[in-house]
Amino acid sequence: MACFIVPGTEAVVTTIVTKVLKKKEQEQAKEALKEGVALDEVKKTPFSHKLSWLNTMLWGGSALLAFEHVWHGEVMPWFPFLTAINNGEVMEMLSEMSTVGVSMAVLITLVWGAMVAVSSALSKRPVKGIETEK
Repeated sequence: MACFIVPGTEAVVTTIVTKVLKKKEQEQAKEALKEGVALDEVKKTPFSHKLSWLNTMLWGGSALLAFEHVWHGEVMPWFPFLTAINNGEVMEMLSEMSTVGVSMAVLITLVWGAMVAVSSALSKRPVKGIETEK
């Protein structure tokens, strides 16, 4: 009924956080370059970029779910938009949001966390064919 609202809300929050973090990271990178920090240190994948992966997953999943709900007639193009509210099934809708919606949002976030962990582990590995100083 309205399970797409939970990951959609998380997507809104993480989008705002991403924009704020990106601005801070850009300012810190400029300061670091002015102070003469090595370019390799500045060019590491910033957390805001990794958070944008989560945004993409959340927005895409929410859009797909919203489309599916529109397709099945559970979302209307006029107020109150959700047929559950119109039919007096508000408690069922809230129950679905708190179980299915939260479960989907948590699962997407866990998958993203695994992606970030793998990405961090891969970035710490030495590149083959490049000799390191001893």
